[in-house]
Amino acid sequence: MPTPLAISVRNLVKRFGTKTVVDHVSMDVAEGEIVGFLGPNGSGKTTTIRIMCGLLTPDEGEGEVLGYNLRTEALQIKREVGYMTQKFSFYEDLTIAENLEFVARLYRLKPVSEHVGRTLEDLGLSSRRDQLAGTLSGGWKQRLALAACIMHKPKLLLLDEPTAGVDPKARREFWDEIHHLARGGLTVLVSTHYMDEAERCHRISYIAYGKMLASGTVAEVVDNAALTTFVIEGERLNEVAAELEGKPGVEQIAPFGTTLHVVGSDGALLEKSLAALTKRENVTVSPGETSLEDVFIKFMSGSQDNMK
Repeated sequence: MPTPLAISVRNLVKRFGTKTVVDHVSMDVAEGEIVGFLGPNGSGKTTTIRIMCGLLTPDEGEGEVLGYNLRTEALQIKREVGYMTQKFSFYEDLTIAENLEFVARLYRLKPVSEHVGRTLEDLGLSSRRDQLAGTLSGGWKQRLALAACIMHKPKLLLLDEPTAGVDPKARREFWDEIHHLARGGLTVLVSTHYMDEAERCHRISYIAYGKMLASGTVAEVVDNAALTTFVIEGERLNEVAAELEGKPGVEQIAPFGTTLHVVGSDGALLEKSLAALTKRENVTVSPGETSLEDVFIKFMSGSQDNMK
């Protein structure tokens, strides 16, 4: 029996003036799934998320979120969704506990003290309950924002670039918490620019300037991109990179430590352009593994900014 869908939307369109920011976007997210939502800045991720949580009404398209109609039941969607915005949006001159008390009252949670206490305990914030929110580091602000999002026990969590500007340790702890929540049945849609975070998702969807370009597991998206990658090792690689620039089949050249990664869509043409390098002393060319970042750079280079 297939897993029920928490999100099922078809052909969503949102325009602002003459600009189409979301252009016939469709997406399915199963209950308990963590889906990464990726794309360049200005690609329509935030607008799509706001449509899904009932804050914006689409100009075209239809769908359901948590079984509720996007157009006619937005209020019910808002009550059962936790939405974490890009910008820290709490009162910096209130303490952690006071901010959570405010959120608890917005959701009419009773008794307030019990809900706040449990939330503080669950996310390891109890020792900082009396600290002003404005004095928190990026990682602790992020933890407070997550605490506020899940206090009312939503069924769906929508996270818009939640770890931007947060150190690696805090990012790791945040993602451990997200997976813990998903194991409990929570569905998560998270936008991110970090490739390591995308690889921690069950599936990913890639949007570029309003259009959905790819969806699937990381392995599926990489395979479907059909890119060929070679790794070049040796001396004076900066000169090698300059020499390869613009050659047939060479679409990307990226330094990785002491190596160069060269990527192209036409494997045979790329190999032909690299053939001369194999005859040089102190330079080796070997097949490499295409990364998710390679695929995204390919998508971006082939997309046109819809705001120009």
